[in-house]
Amino acid sequence: MVKLTVTLLTALVAALAVAVTRGGQLADPAGLIAWYAVCWALFAAAAWSLRRVPAGKAAVLVVAGGLAVGCTGLLDMPRTSTDSYRYAWDGRVQAAGISPYDHEPASPELAGLRDGWLFLDGPVCETAYMSWLWGGGCTRINRPRVPTIYPPVSEAYFLAVHTLSPPGSRHKPLQVGGLLLAMATTLLLVRSAGARGACLWAWCPAVPIEAVNNAHADVLSVLLAVGGLALLTRRPLMGGALLGGAVGAKFLPALLLPGALSGVRRPRDAMTVLVPAFLVPVFAYLPYVLASEASVLGYLGGYATEEGYSTGSAGRYGLVRLLVPDGWALPVVVLVLGAVAAYTIWKGDPARPWQGGLIVTGTAFLLLTPGYSWYALLLIALVALDGRWEWLGVAAAGAVAYVTGLGTVAYALAALAVLIGWAVRTSARTAPAMAY
Repeated sequence: MVKLTVTLLTALVAALAVAVTRGGQLADPAGLIAWYAVCWALFAAAAWSLRRVPAGKAAVLVVAGGLAVGCTGLLDMPRTSTDSYRYAWDGRVQAAGISPYDHEPASPELAGLRDGWLFLDGPVCETAYMSWLWGGGCTRINRPRVPTIYPPVSEAYFLAVHTLSPPGSRHKPLQVGGLLLAMATTLLLVRSAGARGACLWAWCPAVPIEAVNNAHADVLSVLLAVGGLALLTRRPLMGGALLGGAVGAKFLPALLLPGALSGVRRPRDAMTVLVPAFLVPVFAYLPYVLASEASVLGYLGGYATEEGYSTGSAGRYGLVRLLVPDGWALPVVVLVLGAVAAYTIWKGDPARPWQGGLIVTGTAFLLLTPGYSWYALLLIALVALDGRWEWLGVAAAGAVAYVTGLGTVAYALAALAVLIGWAVRTSARTAPAMAY
């Protein structure tokens, strides 16, 4: 069985290498999604084959395979996202002693920090994914006329990567940083969930594509979140602090708090988790508040409106809007998500806080139907911790939504897969034991 797993992993690495380096990318959605489908199929087969590999060999395969899979993300520059260019810019701005929240990249106050990699001129500006600047020229940075949106823990990470990067290294340090964070998450999952759970993160195609090639900072919040959840049952204060760090890197891990409070009945126990989870991002923001003239929330409000979360447009709340009028979508989402969170706190398993985190986060994805595939990195790590593989369909749906216009259909199929998985597991638990 080891040979079969190695063969499937080799095929997965080869398919990912093609998917990352192929021409077209987002300009060829049909071709790109076809290669994604091949990668996901090979991933599923490799994860299935690991079931019969002895535990010791399985752990080695997961780590070595995760490294090989992750390294495919280093084969080319970011192919399907330009977010990492903003990361590099924010790091450079901070290194110059300027708050990243005070000026947009197009601001004349920051003209002295521009270089020929992030800011260009001439015919290259006609190529895809370039943003035009007032007065001529263009930049690789998206939304160059608005301030940054990223929370302080991510901003500190951008500064650290910039400080440690050799001159002229461009996008590669952020990709290497993404690989290191992804591998650290793999090692933590092997220890916390075992090899058969960890492979669902380590070999998942979304990890090399989004965490490494596109270098999304979400992987930093995932590492902190996994560490926090793993510590909650033994050291709740430290676990809460790490969850706060995850929220301070990306706001999405706030959805894990109901799971972190699963089964908690005493206010003191709840405060042991909630107080550090609140204070860590507050203190992380404090230096930026003191150093900034503008709001440290940056473009957050504008982003929520632009992406349709305020109005229910741009594909948001796609499944809910199939059932209720558009004007009701947001209140229904808030009501349902609140009910799921409350049920998780009241009935959740305190020994498995990641299980409640998976249910709340996965439900939020199905209700919100986000259009960006890298958000699902958190969901994939939660699946690895809990083992409910059917939720991976929600992560795959995010990729379909990002690459094609079939997001609502993909999320509907993912919701169906979750319901089928729930029914099968419920049936298995309640079926009477067979007599022999």
